[in-house]
Amino acid sequence: MSKLTLSLAINDYDHVRDLVSGRVSAEGIQLLPSVLPVEEIFYRTTHFQEWDISEMSFGKYASLRSQGDERLIALPIFPSRSFRLSSIYVRRDGAVKTAADLRGKKIGLPEWAQTASIYTRGWLTDTQKIALQDVEWVQGGVNQAGRKEKVQIKLPEGVAYRHEPQYALTDLLLNGQIDAIFSARPPAPPAERSGEIVRLFPDFIEAERDYFLESRVFPIMHLIVLRRETFEANRWIASNLLKAFEEAKQNSLERLRDITCSHFPLPWMSERAQQAEGLFGADVWPYGIEPNRTTLEAFLKFAYRQGVCHRLLQPEDLFPREILSSVKV
Repeated sequence: MSKLTLSLAINDYDHVRDLVSGRVSAEGIQLLPSVLPVEEIFYRTTHFQEWDISEMSFGKYASLRSQGDERLIALPIFPSRSFRLSSIYVRRDGAVKTAADLRGKKIGLPEWAQTASIYTRGWLTDTQKIALQDVEWVQGGVNQAGRKEKVQIKLPEGVAYRHEPQYALTDLLLNGQIDAIFSARPPAPPAERSGEIVRLFPDFIEAERDYFLESRVFPIMHLIVLRRETFEANRWIASNLLKAFEEAKQNSLERLRDITCSHFPLPWMSERAQQAEGLFGADVWPYGIEPNRTTLEAFLKFAYRQGVCHRLLQPEDLFPREILSSVKV
């Protein structure tokens, strides 16, 4: 029986590399991979659904689903996760020195529906008790002017939010026109002014570890989506892809744990892997629904309260029924 040929668009990750290279295969599927920058994948997937399988912004996918857009269906495969207290940038000589100082300030962000900023605003409201209405929000490109929202948002009443088409947020921060930036991609000031922008949390690892221990949220940035027609024609591919992505990820984790030789050009990688397992458990990067339920529910709550999602979704609303019972592969 011939294999089903499917196109795949994904960023370059070690934990998917074995699948992209063909070392790991999904049963019954021949993948045609394209390795591309995530911004390009997200734009082309949101607007054109060019590939059978693609990496996708969690925020944009959840927003589309909440509005009844079913062109895409997600799998609980999470190629990118990142804590986001490290993504808060301020001026070194500015008025914001602590998280409490963000109240009443002007904060720039690349998109209201950017996944990273959804988590950061969730932290702001739930942990710092600073309401969305307590801030003036400015949306625009971080290092290049003109960026726009990709999905329709429904802002809560009283939220001050404006689009800035003419200036990059980095320039606005340097010039004192805004007080902070929430962004996955960091500001890139000119070399002569590089020291003027700093992270709000210099020791962000400790801050993010404390946040995880308190909330048990390990932020999911991206997931894998299928074109609806691809999935409907061959519903069996959901489970087979999940198993293949899991195998590729486990291979990557084994390379991290290997103390015999260094698979990555950084020292102490196996020791760092052991430290991560001590904090997150044996599977430090779980796929599936149940191991991620706390994070999924927290994100969907944040997205709904912030108007990214137009209705409150549950994790089961995101994924096909064929894999809703998946706890671990």
